[in-house]
Amino acid sequence: RFLLQVGHEPLPPTVGRNVLGRKVLYLPGFFTYARHIVEVDGKRGLFRGLTPRLISSTLSTITRGSVKKAFPLEDMEHVSNKDDVKTSLRKVVKETSHEMMMQCMSRVVSHPLHVISMRCMVQFVGREVKYSGVFSAIGRIFKEEGILGFFVGLVPHILGDVIFLWCCNLLAHFINTYAVDDNFSQASVIRSYTKFVMGIAVSMLTYPFLLVGDLMAVNNCGLRAGLPPYAPAFASWIHCWRYLSAQGQLFRGSSLLFRRAPVPAARFPID
Repeated sequence: RFLLQVGHEPLPPTVGRNVLGRKVLYLPGFFTYARHIVEVDGKRGLFRGLTPRLISSTLSTITRGSVKKAFPLEDMEHVSNKDDVKTSLRKVVKETSHEMMMQCMSRVVSHPLHVISMRCMVQFVGREVKYSGVFSAIGRIFKEEGILGFFVGLVPHILGDVIFLWCCNLLAHFINTYAVDDNFSQASVIRSYTKFVMGIAVSMLTYPFLLVGDLMAVNNCGLRAGLPPYAPAFASWIHCWRYLSAQGQLFRGSSLLFRRAPVPAARFPID
């Protein structure tokens, strides 16, 4: 997916038909792309960046647990249908604020390994071996970019996390409060799935933050995928956002199966 995000399209699009029966160009989907990676790098190529990614996920989980223990949400009950609107909203705000703190802390701690994972993956584009291990990658980033090199792309990731949490929790709360009738026999079942459905919807809206954060992690770091013609050297994540927006590419890589070829895709190299 990350290779799709950076705009690497090593395979030509194919002609297909949309729901209206019109001919359109479709870019290779996930499985076709995966087969191409196996043909070039073998099955091992599918697991580039796995080690730092696992370490990043582990650090994130440990940090969330530690923050939860250090700052417990005391006397906090689950939102009940019997609560009045003000009380239930206050509980949702308190829960979301606590969840936001845990998420932000875990993101900060795990982000350096996330950066390393992204750079290991994107080496597929230029067939590079600059980042070959976790410890060597840490030393290289520190030497070339300093401490700040480990946190490139952090701001859009955190903004995306914060917007996702607040939108998802508040929307689920208002839907459960005002749209679901307590007299309906399946009201409790519907309420249990509301947050899940809202999470899917909101994640699509906040996807550009994920894309921009990931692209900044590899931008201008000496790897081919982070340099022209794949992308200019962005001065900031806002510059990256504006560039993608102008190209109509803010949702690039969001779909893994039915990927319709966009017109601006012609600006990106095929190989």
